[in-house]
Amino acid sequence: MTEQTFSAPLETVRKQVQDATQRLLGDTIGISDADWNGPSRLPGWSRAHVAAHLAANADALSALMEATADGDTVTLYPDADSRRADIESGSGLTGLELQIRLDTSAGRLQRSMEAVQDWSAPIDLLGRPLTLAHVPIARLAEVVAHHLDLDCGFGVDLLPQAPARWLLQWALRWQGGTPDLPAVRLESTSGLVADLGSGDQPRTVKGSDALLWAWLIGRAPADDLEGADTLVLPLRS
Repeated sequence: MTEQTFSAPLETVRKQVQDATQRLLGDTIGISDADWNGPSRLPGWSRAHVAAHLAANADALSALMEATADGDTVTLYPDADSRRADIESGSGLTGLELQIRLDTSAGRLQRSMEAVQDWSAPIDLLGRPLTLAHVPIARLAEVVAHHLDLDCGFGVDLLPQAPARWLLQWALRWQGGTPDLPAVRLESTSGLVADLGSGDQPRTVKGSDALLWAWLIGRAPADDLEGADTLVLPLRS
């Protein structure tokens, strides 16, 4: 596994979170109630399920940051059953209610980020020891991935180069230790080269940062990339 680091200034990543959120809200405002109840690109989830999850993620990250500021140690989702119930409940909201929930939860998260005094404070993010400085890139990954899942006109071709690179680096770092990944050498058109997975004969997969990221999280077909052949990776966010 090739270790990845992030070179972007924290404020730049935070600005990208705001931009990605506004782009998503601009697309979701046009979704009808009937279409909210229609299928998303996530198996078994409607678009409303995706929106409810995305709002819940913003609230969970806000609570995590607020607790950390108070010196407490908490997990992102302490109760899996309550998390599932909250998403199911949210999936029954109207389109307007979902839009409001997406907007208000994103606003709370933005305020929580603005209040941070020490970005080096340690946190537990889904069982991984990280710092508060990782929250913006983690949120950016959620927003962009689930914008794709909503299937409302957004595609990886609309993802700017800089956030595409950061998302690819984040996916490589996040998935690097996953035991079920095959051995792969990624070669991006931007110059990034990274190895991940296990096996004696890694295959080389080439493409843009955006397409490689989308493929790594199970949201781009193998035939969009050179060398991926029929290798389809599981859905992740």
